Parts: sequence; structure tokens; C-alpha cells
Amino acid sequence: MTSPATQIRPIRAEADHEAAVFRIGQLINAVPGSPEAGELDLLATLIDAYEAKHFPIDPPDPIAAIEFRMEPLGLTRKDMELSIGSRAHVSEVLNRKRGLSLETMRRLRTGLGIPADILVA
Repeated sequence: MTSPATQIRPIRAEADHEAAVFRIGQLINAVPGSPEAGELDLLATLIDAYEAKHFPIDPPDPIAAIEFRMEPLGLTRKDMELSIGSRAHVSEVLNRKRGLSLETMRRLRTGLGIPADILVA
């Protein structure tokens, strides 16, 4: 077996990425504190950096985030009147015809737990 230091290399291309992901599959059950677990941690960090650079994930659309939170909570548009305003205002916001006010963003952040940076986008 080769030492972890000889297996870990920078991930610069898709082939490097695929090899690192394959190696993680081999190391996934490494005993904590072992050299293999250290290698697993390092590879995970390298893969994360490569994927963040080459496959960035855009933040969600504010309205999509609101709808995403409404569904598991079983909230209807009528329920959203407390956070957004009148029935017409809720309809305009959820149909993307009206933006979110600062006060509405605060109520949504508090009431639904949606991070402010997502609502501001």
C-alpha cells in the first residue's frame, strides 16, 4: 500500500476529480484517527474546492425559497398573509409581480427561517 502523501495530488482536471471521488469511495469507512481517515479528509477538502470552482451552485430564487419552505410546513397563500400582507399582495409577490419589502423580508426570515441573504437576492 502506498502512503496517503503519495496518493493525494491537486485536482486540476476532470480525470483528477474522478480519481479522487473513486478513492473516497474506497476510504469511506476509514477508522477515525487512522492515516486513511486523514487521507479521506484531505481528499474531501480538495474535491470540495474543485467543485466549488467548476460547478458553482447559484443561490435559490427568493420566491422559490419561500415556496420551498411553505410546502413542508403545509402553508397556503392565505397563511402567508401574516408575513407578506393582503391576499392581493401575497399573490403579486408569489407571482413575481411585486418585490419583497425590507419589513416583509424580516417577517419571512423570522417566521419561515429563510436566511436574509436569500431573500435579498
